[in-house]
Amino acid sequence: MAALARRQLMLATGAGLLGWRASALALAPRALVFPRDHGSHPDLRTEWWYITGQARSEDARLWGFQITFFRSRVDVAQGLRSAFAARQLIFAHAALTDVQGARQWHDQRIARAGFGVAGADEDDARIRLHDWSLERTQVPDIPGHSRWAIRAQADGFALDVQCTSTQPVLLQGQAGLSRKGPEASQASYYVSQPQLAVTGALTVAGQRIAIAPDLPAPDNRAWMDHEWSEALMHPQAVGWDWIGMNLLDGGALTAFRLRRADGSALWAGGSLRRTGESKAHIFGSDEVTWTPLRRWISGASGATYPVDWRVDTPAGCFTVQALLDAQELDSRASTGAIYWEGLSELRGADGRTLGRGYLEMTGYAQRLHLG
Repeated sequence: MAALARRQLMLATGAGLLGWRASALALAPRALVFPRDHGSHPDLRTEWWYITGQARSEDARLWGFQITFFRSRVDVAQGLRSAFAARQLIFAHAALTDVQGARQWHDQRIARAGFGVAGADEDDARIRLHDWSLERTQVPDIPGHSRWAIRAQADGFALDVQCTSTQPVLLQGQAGLSRKGPEASQASYYVSQPQLAVTGALTVAGQRIAIAPDLPAPDNRAWMDHEWSEALMHPQAVGWDWIGMNLLDGGALTAFRLRRADGSALWAGGSLRRTGESKAHIFGSDEVTWTPLRRWISGASGATYPVDWRVDTPAGCFTVQALLDAQELDSRASTGAIYWEGLSELRGADGRTLGRGYLEMTGYAQRLHLG
């Protein structure tokens, strides 16, 4: 099934799951409505729900975790009458990083939607893929606040984690419509939920590890991104660099850029939401620059990744430092991509720690084709 699904995905996407199509129309600005827009949008080509986080175990060990569920519309199957046609594909990645032990685990899944095996509901976020799931529920008595329940029994590790809102939803871009390139068609609807409070447990090699309760930020904090789009990447883009950082003071910093093959920026953006505020300050495409400071070479893929960065934004100059260099993920059995995604620290120009979160870098091992 996995091989068939990957073949259908490649046929459906052509230049890649997040690739650009000349026929794609610009997404229309619209008011996002929740909880409906936490759910799936199968009329658009691609979508993902992405949670990254950090947790302290009761022995003070620091862990990073991530889980991403993807939905892809398979265009060539839309007109088929067979119940077995793969009209939508669901696939997922999960990873766990032991910072102190300098080790990372990673696993992946893929299946066509339907038959009780995989699916993504439209009225709210309920995504399932075999024995992995991500489900949003309403926090009692707090309107607009969410609890995201992650369950994934993976190869060598497991996640049984709850991530609960401490702040309102953050609408990226212009009221949730985020440009990702120089053409209007290169855009996504983009919603974030930073500063999620983390509880639950991790499992490594059959041993359950409880997450220590009641720790101050940035420990036991997570970040959720939900994006959906018809066309995202310009044909010159080979990949992107992205950070989502939970700040010590309760703020949230996002920065990203899409990158050409020569390393130059094709497009950039991001936001800063200060603590206590409901809206974010949105950065312009010419207001964010990324400068590599240190690189690491993967022994597995041979790719070279900048694992320390200087990121200049209208909110200030920051450095981003990986807490473990070896956080490369090989997802060729599902999306076809090799990429780097890992727990990192954010520092100010004076070297002071300002927060912690995840850095993601794609397109370094090969041009990004998620198909």
